[in-house]
Amino acid sequence: MKKMIQDRRDFLKKSTYSTLLGLIIPNVPFAQKTPQILTPAEGVLPHWKNKELIILSDKPWNVETPPHLLDDKVTPVEKMFIRNNGLIPEGNIDINTWTLTIGGESVKTAKTYKLKELKEKFKHYTYQLTLECGGNGRSGYFPQTSGNQWEQGAVSCAEWTGVRLKDILAEVGLKDDAVYIGYYGQDIHLSRTPNKSVISRGVPIKKALEDETLIAWAVNGKDIPLEHGFPLRLVIGGWPASVSGKWLDKIVVRNKEHDGEKMTGHSYRVPIHPIEPGEKLAETPENFKIIGAMPVKSLITYPKTGAVIDAGKTLTLRGHAWAGDLTINEVSLSLDYGVTWKKCNLEAPKNRLAWQHWSLALDFSQKGYFEVWVKATDSEGITQPMVIPQWNPGGYLNNACHRIAVKVV
Repeated sequence: MKKMIQDRRDFLKKSTYSTLLGLIIPNVPFAQKTPQILTPAEGVLPHWKNKELIILSDKPWNVETPPHLLDDKVTPVEKMFIRNNGLIPEGNIDINTWTLTIGGESVKTAKTYKLKELKEKFKHYTYQLTLECGGNGRSGYFPQTSGNQWEQGAVSCAEWTGVRLKDILAEVGLKDDAVYIGYYGQDIHLSRTPNKSVISRGVPIKKALEDETLIAWAVNGKDIPLEHGFPLRLVIGGWPASVSGKWLDKIVVRNKEHDGEKMTGHSYRVPIHPIEPGEKLAETPENFKIIGAMPVKSLITYPKTGAVIDAGKTLTLRGHAWAGDLTINEVSLSLDYGVTWKKCNLEAPKNRLAWQHWSLALDFSQKGYFEVWVKATDSEGITQPMVIPQWNPGGYLNNACHRIAVKVV
């Protein structure tokens, strides 16, 4: 009990220091700790990528988008975050020879398709799909967990074009015992060991057969960039983006839960029962469960935190909200640290699994420092927490309220 009380005091102390830091640095309200990031060098990222992106690592590439760059309703590729586990395929990729093999113990007839054949044989579909890293918000957990210390910007909602996985699986045929799918890509292991899998994740067959689960070759009307999976990738909205395999060349249909790389241990898993922050837990199926649908979440994309406005002005704030497989019922803003809330205008999603846009005009008549908090409620009535949620060893699923600072002068 004494340890728990001390941990709580340490947590409050840490939060207090963060708040004080934001107050004492002039002209930078709500300043955050300086992240340990690489300074972008000339030519490090492709020239078409936005220069404000934050590079967390370059081998493999892990690149975050600051929230204010996510203000577009459809995320442009130059602003999309990058989350890789291995190295990008090297050499020239020939789309004329690229193939996708559908196999596994639970398909009736294994088959290999050329990319051209996929495009010609099956109907094309286009969906706006929300992809969010399971570790988005990881930096908020204390004690710190392993992995990339994402803030809030490992999320996007772009427009993907391809064929439905369900249509391909209908042609090869599924056995009655099909329960899972898994993917394989041509990314290179960090060790450069030939044929060593970098990441091979998957989803239950029910999720795989949803209309919006795509084998995609285009994003926002153009070929997928190499950094995002060219020439072919799996795109599954609403679940951790790690199930959307890049540089896709094989899908297996399994008669059991897929057991590929990053599907075991505590990779993309959370404890079944709440644990004490920092507690060590045996990485067994009895202790951990696979992350499925992502939790309800929202983001303020305008204005940028630290905005300075004149007293008496009206400021229209805006952003997005999403909730895994569900939709958003309500988004609200608070200017008094969650004491009262104002309901926002909320748009319907473009299609299922797309994020929803919200906006609200607020009058700032009083001078001073304000924090704007946002919270969303999903279609099942679940609302975002105002504080960091239950700690877990992987630092996954932090959906605490996003907040920005506004200084009125």
